[in-house]
Amino acid sequence: MTLRIDMHSHFFPPITQEEAASLDAEQAPWLRIDADGERGMIMAGERAFRPVYRALWDPAKRIEEMDALGVDVQLVCATPVMFGYGYDGAAAHDWAIRMNDRALELCAHAPKRLKALAQVPLQDIDLACREATRAHRSGHHGVQIGNHLGPRDLDDAHLVTFLTHCANDGIPVLVHPWDMMTDGRMKKWMLPWLVAMPAETQLSMVSLILSGAFERIPKSLKLCFAHGGGSFAFLLGRVQNAWEQRDIVREDCPNPPTSYLDRFYVDSAVFDPRALSLLVDTMGEDRVLLGSDYPFPLGEQKIGDLVANHAELSDTAKAKILGGNAARFFDLPEAA
Repeated sequence: MTLRIDMHSHFFPPITQEEAASLDAEQAPWLRIDADGERGMIMAGERAFRPVYRALWDPAKRIEEMDALGVDVQLVCATPVMFGYGYDGAAAHDWAIRMNDRALELCAHAPKRLKALAQVPLQDIDLACREATRAHRSGHHGVQIGNHLGPRDLDDAHLVTFLTHCANDGIPVLVHPWDMMTDGRMKKWMLPWLVAMPAETQLSMVSLILSGAFERIPKSLKLCFAHGGGSFAFLLGRVQNAWEQRDIVREDCPNPPTSYLDRFYVDSAVFDPRALSLLVDTMGEDRVLLGSDYPFPLGEQKIGDLVANHAELSDTAKAKILGGNAARFFDLPEAA
């Protein structure tokens, strides 16, 4: 049976309101669990942020569902509301250490099945690099970061410094969209998640390419973008055409955009076989990793079935995407 490694799943530990208040009593996230223990609400201070259920914080429930879904290994990372990028760097550093320790506690329930990715205080580059290294040495298999830091896109020198540190320290990086762009027009129907989230992901990828940032970042960096790279694969031709036709587009980018596809990976969370065909055709079967966005409703509900049941992918390609690529990317020798 083909190994399934889901490298994009989230957790949120049972943070109390008092614990969150140590960071910020008005906005810091915490978990309100219902009396039956099955459902809960992520809170931001006194404001309800997102309804959730037990698999988000209970590793036993997670393993039960992984067994039912045929998932062998799952990498867990922070729910992005946990990032804490808007706070003082020292406070966010302490918060990240606590959240990273909580991630390892969750994974200790089934250490061969659950693997952790760390979070870092990106607003302070020295502390972010320090925590990325500490967490990696303590058992995390990489780090998850948001795709921007306020107005700073991923090509900003501050963030390029962090990516360079990860490259030099051998720390894999998962980039996840968060704090989605909106000017108030996307009011209903979860449009920020449906429209702005893919756009945020593509913005990060194209920013790294056209800014020349990839010329400054070591090629050893293991970099993966969530949600199938957003709309990147579909719009790569538009970017390539613009680079060829307009000098302002290629001003900082010495090579064609299509030549940078070997610098990053994407997950498979695209939900449609035609989209997956385009993604694999664009990125190559070695650079797509199984990712579900579990345990949220907008994630892939039958984890891996889109890949496993795809009519056009070879058995070799399916095996790579379902598990082999992630085993290599995150250095999981027991799963390789």
